[in-house]
Amino acid sequence: MQPRITLITLGVDDLDRALRFYRDGLGLATPGIIGEEFEEGDGAVAFFDLQGGLKLGLWPRRCLANDANLPMAAPSATEFSLAHNVASREEVDAVMAQAKHAGATITKLAHETFWGGYAGYFQDPDGHLWEVAWNPYWELEP
Repeated sequence: MQPRITLITLGVDDLDRALRFYRDGLGLATPGIIGEEFEEGDGAVAFFDLQGGLKLGLWPRRCLANDANLPMAAPSATEFSLAHNVASREEVDAVMAQAKHAGATITKLAHETFWGGYAGYFQDPDGHLWEVAWNPYWELEP
């Protein structure tokens, strides 16, 4: 298998609310919700373009469970996290403030880390965990 991730899909409880959080609150570009014409709304999804061809998808949790042939289960914020790495401590603080203003729950304030960086955590309205970090040992692509 090639280590190539092209799409990260988050199961959400309220697609409109999730769209507003990511588009209006965090400023991610999207054409909005598409596929609403499909029966029972199972095709309704929102996509966001990220860097390097990566896309973020928002899809109703029940649709994701149905498509994967899995029963609905209680969400768990500690199953995985998404990380947004930035170029400075100041950017960490700015992104954390933007997320809070958009309706995120700050679970850990930005702080100096044991590994020499600076990071904090927030949860989106559906409980998905995001880390915002500055790592002095990584160079970010422009």
